[in-house]
Amino acid sequence: MRAVIETNVAIAANGRETHASYACQYSCIEFLEQIVSLKSKDIILLDSYDLILDEYKKYLNFKGQPGVGDIFFKYLHDNMYLNVKIKKINITPADDDTRGFQELPFNQLDKSDRKFLAVALVGLGIVVNAMDSDWHEQIVSINAMGVKVNQLCPEHGCPNPTA
Repeated sequence: MRAVIETNVAIAANGRETHASYACQYSCIEFLEQIVSLKSKDIILLDSYDLILDEYKKYLNFKGQPGVGDIFFKYLHDNMYLNVKIKKINITPADDDTRGFQELPFNQLDKSDRKFLAVALVGLGIVVNAMDSDWHEQIVSINAMGVKVNQLCPEHGCPNPTA
């Protein structure tokens, strides 16, 4: 799997300052631990402008503590240039507010989420989401672009359309 991980997954895995249920937190913890495992062949996709990392920085701790989301963030920071489990994808910001990135067609996805969509589209990956209902609300247009969304927390109003 090639995955673009929405910020809310790491926030939920931390288990603090979140409205995520315990089941959701556990799903996010399991997912993050599995994707960084050396046994896993999964690839984490980031953007070459570091827009995703910049968003992570607002909510996660570089020290890798105290939560699993913080550990994931530190892992990305420490390993992103090794080009083994993490791939940086080139995307091009656009002045066009209806797209957000040159690689995207017109879309109504929240502006802050478009970087994840652009990376998934160009990097041939899926978006992994925990609690952001925008992904579920826009799933038809997202799927029409050829991008799938893995919803880790269906109990938060985000049923998994890929299940």
